[in-house]
Amino acid sequence: MISIDLSGKVAVVTGVANRRSIAFAIAGALHAAGARIVLTYQGERIEESVRALAPEVGGAAALPCDVTSDAEMDALFAAVEREAGGLDILVHSIAFAGREEFEAPFENASRAGFLRAAEVSAFSLVALARRAAPLMEKRGGGAVVCLTFLGGERVVPGYKVMGPAKALLEANTRYLAESLGRRNVRVNAVSAGPLRTLSLAGIPGGRDLLATLSEKNPLGRPITLEEVAHAALFLLSPLASGVTGETLHVDAGYHVLGMYPA
Repeated sequence: MISIDLSGKVAVVTGVANRRSIAFAIAGALHAAGARIVLTYQGERIEESVRALAPEVGGAAALPCDVTSDAEMDALFAAVEREAGGLDILVHSIAFAGREEFEAPFENASRAGFLRAAEVSAFSLVALARRAAPLMEKRGGGAVVCLTFLGGERVVPGYKVMGPAKALLEANTRYLAESLGRRNVRVNAVSAGPLRTLSLAGIPGGRDLLATLSEKNPLGRPITLEEVAHAALFLLSPLASGVTGETLHVDAGYHVLGMYPA
């Protein structure tokens, strides 16, 4: 039986909001495999929740990281280098768009709102990977995984500006894979099906989307947080040593459909 042993590995996991976060499920899977976890939070509102969850993943460190602040990102990776001497794994699970951008038709998206969604949801992967790569080189290489959604490939009603933001995130994944590959840093994405998370709650019609995609996929059932976490764990482990630039769908096969089954 093949097992994943990440003992001695250091993983920075961004985007944990609560116990139902995909990021927290991934942190749990990494911790169970032996990795040392560093969690990040953005702002005081999230800090309390993240610090309360840290003991569940081995007493993980919890550090601030606002991806719109170069200073905070610099400080995060400086702290990781100082405390751990390097980095092996980076999990990017960050996305944001203002509520008003979901209320108007897509063609009425504001310039500021569109660019904000792209900066936080997609450019942040580039900004974080740039800082992570030198720390990974110190350890002989590393792996990055980001979280995306089918709305980056096809139109999902209600997803609005997050669709183009996720498309950009997936393109960034491919370009970073090429740019960082000779430094032995792999970059992949997991495209997760809908789950009961804060992100889904922020999408108009999110509950209907969850019901539809959960019933109409080839497996005929919802996916679980554990299934997404296990896919990310695979991509972040030596078992995926030859995989980079990939978007792995964990949506019970929904992405292969051209139309709903009867």
